[in-house]
Amino acid sequence: MALRSLHNADSSSVQAHLTIMQGVVQRMAENSRACKVWCVTLVSAILVLVARTGEPRHALLALAPVALFWLLDAYYLALERALRKSYEAFVSKLHAGNLATADLYRVKPTKMSARLFAACIRSFSVWLFYVVLLVTIVLAWLLVLPSDSMLARGE
Repeated sequence: MALRSLHNADSSSVQAHLTIMQGVVQRMAENSRACKVWCVTLVSAILVLVARTGEPRHALLALAPVALFWLLDAYYLALERALRKSYEAFVSKLHAGNLATADLYRVKPTKMSARLFAACIRSFSVWLFYVVLLVTIVLAWLLVLPSDSMLARGE
C-alpha cells in the first residue's frame, strides 16, 4: 500500500516528473519558434546584402537557411510530438494504476521515427511558413532585386 501511495497523482515525485516533461515539451516548442525567427533573420540579411551588391542570382543563397531550418524545425516538432505521446502514456499508466517506479524521471520520446519526422515536415505549421519564405525569396529574386540593381547601374 505504501508503494501505491507513492504513485498517485498527488505525490511529489509524480508531480515533479510531469513538470519535467512539460518543461521539455515547452523547450521543443520554443526551439521550433527560434528556428523560424533565425530563418527570417538570416534570409532577410541575405536579401539585403544581395540588394546592396546588385547580384540577384545570389538571392538563391537564402534557400540554404530555409532548407536547413525547415528540417530542424520539423525535427523539433517531431520530438515535441513524441514527447507528448510519452507524457500521455505516463498519465494513462498513472490513471490505470500501472505506474512503476522505473517510469518516474524517465524522459524519453515515444515512437520517434522517420515517418513522424516526414509528417512534421509536411505539417501545416511548418510547411506553410517555409513555403511563404521560399516564395518571398523567389519574388525578391525575380521582381525586386533585378529592378534595384538596374537602378543602381543607371539603366
